[in-house]
Amino acid sequence: MSITPSPRSFNIAPFHVMELVKHAQILADQGRSIIHLSIGEPDFGTPQPVLDALKQQLVPERTAYTPALGTAALRQTIAAFYRSRHGVVVPMEDIMVTAGASGALLLTAAALIAPGDEILMPDPSYPCNRHFVTAFEGVARAIPCGAAERFQLTAAMVEQHWNASTRGVLIASPSNPTGTTISPAELADILAVVSARGGVLIVDEIYLGLSYEEAGSHSVLELKGARAAGNLIVINSFSKYFNMTGWRLGWLVAPPDLMPVFEKLAQNLFICPSALAQHAALTCFEPATLAIYDQRRDEFKRRRDFIVPALRAMGLDVPVMPDGAFYVYADCSRFLTPAVPDSYALALHILETSGVSVVPGKDFGNNQPERWLRFTYANSMENLIEAMRRLAGVLAGLAASR
Repeated sequence: MSITPSPRSFNIAPFHVMELVKHAQILADQGRSIIHLSIGEPDFGTPQPVLDALKQQLVPERTAYTPALGTAALRQTIAAFYRSRHGVVVPMEDIMVTAGASGALLLTAAALIAPGDEILMPDPSYPCNRHFVTAFEGVARAIPCGAAERFQLTAAMVEQHWNASTRGVLIASPSNPTGTTISPAELADILAVVSARGGVLIVDEIYLGLSYEEAGSHSVLELKGARAAGNLIVINSFSKYFNMTGWRLGWLVAPPDLMPVFEKLAQNLFICPSALAQHAALTCFEPATLAIYDQRRDEFKRRRDFIVPALRAMGLDVPVMPDGAFYVYADCSRFLTPAVPDSYALALHILETSGVSVVPGKDFGNNQPERWLRFTYANSMENLIEAMRRLAGVLAGLAASR
């Protein structure tokens, strides 16, 4: 007897890039030198002060369940971080610690999305965002966004595409895969449009600490009247800026009226976030640890300032300078040939011929994905230099064959 998966599961697309990652591993097992510019994970690892803090928590009383909302100590510390870093008062009661940003988005979708509800989001965007919506039988309506819009939704686009089925908007600033941010003025306009229609605005800020320009480093919570609107949910994570990907810890900020709903759902779905991760994460906000994170952010900026000109020099078009995260979204269309007809085939060709692993646009939506490659610079400068040398040779060969 076979077990038939639910119809819902067939609406969740796989990560196509994982096939390339698996192929890269096969090549590595064969002795090939592989440089990964594909995985969206900081290469630095968790700082030593946080690791030392974890060791101190390895006692029985620290391994028990915590409240579903997270420990009071960590929620208070996050609230203090918003005051010191962003100059905004967020009461501890409006903060919930979650099992990663993914857990926060799952809780948000479970709490707010009814079957058939539409959530507007940009195309391209992080694929799991639309899958969270689909998992709860909502409709992820991806709006094509190009370089002219910095690959981000604008207030005018939200207003244009809003209809009777629209429940809200999900945006990320800085974003994956483009590394672009939304200006505070545009965020304010988007919030105004959503508020006027009685919808919810969900803002993914997991890369906010990795913003390289002053304009993009502001949380939406800093906007005048943002929290008073009562329809704003902000998602953050310890994975990217805090270099704790495998710890599976994040948080959300939500209107107080929603907190009992989130708490009830979390009690049933997760019980609580990792206790050990929560206790150790308190060290992330100590001045010495924050100094490490800021030094690492500066190093990411140095890498960005190297890789973007390098890609442009070899003929890849980077129409918008990424001002956050650690990604570059590059137009590769000038190198496509009958033998290499799209970015997926090009990514495979680059991997097989040079050992450089990059991500095609296929995972990020339907907005001309065949034209785009995503590069991550979450790798050492030494490896980035070597990767650019190899990539330039591959692209020169393709250009000559056209």
